[in-house]
Amino acid sequence: MDTLSYKTVSANKTTVDKQWLLVDAEGETLGRMASKVAKMLRGKHKPNFTPHVDCGDNVIVINAEKIILTGNKWDDKTYLRYTGYPGGQRSTSVKELLAKKPEQIVEKAVKGMLPKNRLGAELFRNLKVFVGTAHNHEAQKPQVINLKEFK
Repeated sequence: MDTLSYKTVSANKTTVDKQWLLVDAEGETLGRMASKVAKMLRGKHKPNFTPHVDCGDNVIVINAEKIILTGNKWDDKTYLRYTGYPGGQRSTSVKELLAKKPEQIVEKAVKGMLPKNRLGAELFRNLKVFVGTAHNHEAQKPQVINLKEFK
């Protein structure tokens, strides 16, 4: 019988087309930017997206210190961690983290939007965040992405 047959294409490590993308975080709202970056890391913007495969791109984020937080988040937002000892809960405000390690604000936001498993850890390694406009991945010739036009 001669009929049209559409096969579902499932990507794997050898068939995935990984690119290097450059995102400028200057003037971007943290959560909105992080969700778009997580989508790029995961590969959900590609037609051959496969949920169990790393089919996303390598993403470079520059100007991490120039992100915007809306409302009172500069004063109210805190990051909690636990040392493992009794009474060892520590908190850090966004202002403190911005003064010490501004790139960690973006990394924490994106990491929270990735899967909580081995695949998520592998995808997180494809994210490079830098303070300022200088980065050490010019040799990869990253393609500049405008987040205002990215869906």
